[in-house]
Amino acid sequence: MERTTCCVVGGGPAGMILGLLLARAGVAVTVLEKHADFLRDFRGDTVHPSTLALLDDLGLAERFAGLPQRRVTALQLPLGADDALITVSDISALPGPYNYVAMVPQWDLLDLLADEAGKEPSFSLRMNTEATSFLVERGRVTGVRYRTSDGRSGELRATLTVACDGRGSLARTRPELGLTEFTCPMDAWWFRLPRRDGDPHGLVGGAGDRFITAMIDRGEYWQCAALIPKGTDSERRGDGLDRFMAEFSAAVPWIGDRTHALRSWDEVKMLDVRLDRLRRWHRPGLLCIGDAAHAMSPVFGIGINLAVEDAVAAARYLVEPLLRGEVGLRDVRGVQRRRWPTTALTQALQRLAHARVIAPVLAGDPPFGHARLAERASELLAGSPWLKRLPAYFIGYGALRERPPAQSVR
Repeated sequence: MERTTCCVVGGGPAGMILGLLLARAGVAVTVLEKHADFLRDFRGDTVHPSTLALLDDLGLAERFAGLPQRRVTALQLPLGADDALITVSDISALPGPYNYVAMVPQWDLLDLLADEAGKEPSFSLRMNTEATSFLVERGRVTGVRYRTSDGRSGELRATLTVACDGRGSLARTRPELGLTEFTCPMDAWWFRLPRRDGDPHGLVGGAGDRFITAMIDRGEYWQCAALIPKGTDSERRGDGLDRFMAEFSAAVPWIGDRTHALRSWDEVKMLDVRLDRLRRWHRPGLLCIGDAAHAMSPVFGIGINLAVEDAVAAARYLVEPLLRGEVGLRDVRGVQRRRWPTTALTQALQRLAHARVIAPVLAGDPPFGHARLAERASELLAGSPWLKRLPAYFIGYGALRERPPAQSVR
């Protein structure tokens, strides 16, 4: 019989951070990852100031700095006269040293975390291993059944199982956790376009004919997102790539000379955007965190930040019970109570942005119902630089900062 103290399902940022923190504290932890590696394109590659500070606390700042990365310090939107770009969020105005968002391929970050966690004798990472169902005894989750890519199957028993496997989580099939879904007006297309000297820097937004753009400066290229009305992927692809690129060029004129670099729809990946959360993140023996507990909209780009903060809070609340080998309902409930207000607040702000900004633009109307509001916002930002710090802090640290358990800090 295979046994561990904590079974973490999913090797994304939340799962690997949790695994590392617990293993450093001496907890026997096994992470199950269904893929053979971490190489997935167009995953969230943002590492926010709160996560940068965490890596520093863990003694990993120097190793992280050695990864290929691009630092983003500003969010710009076309709010000025003739759609001139205006900085609406200035992360560089926050206290240093981590007053920027690092754009790092997610697989490089996960490889770093896996390598560091692998130095701990109590840590185990099993790639090519998918959790297929939960083991339940007398109403308590006692581990998982798993299947490997070569067809082998088995059971792994654990004092606590933590679901970190995203919005397709196995835990979400359990009706007692109760999934609440919110209306989401858009889906997202992801693609790349070349970047040139003289282009704007940072994160640049814009709007076109029933789509909204978000362009992330990755150094040699732009990682581009186009938000389109929900459920219109097939229809808009049917209109042809050339038509979309012409519309994109009209919305972002300074990039129009290189849209030919996108050669086919195969290079455009579609994300089915969802916004939801579980009413209960736990049951005896089971805890959900990150996207498994709350799928976030790409608005504000802070989904990974929230997932990592969930993992840090979970480690702090659960280290001592796991070391004792007795994790009660009160312990896992405490994690949800800690993280619920931040999650609910963030999703409320995302829903407001959906209803008052994104949905109107995707319908061809001005945001907030009046184009003059954009001009007024531009004037306020120009006259009150401190306004740029509020969204910067929210993007950088979220509504509530979390500290790792003392046992995990090196």
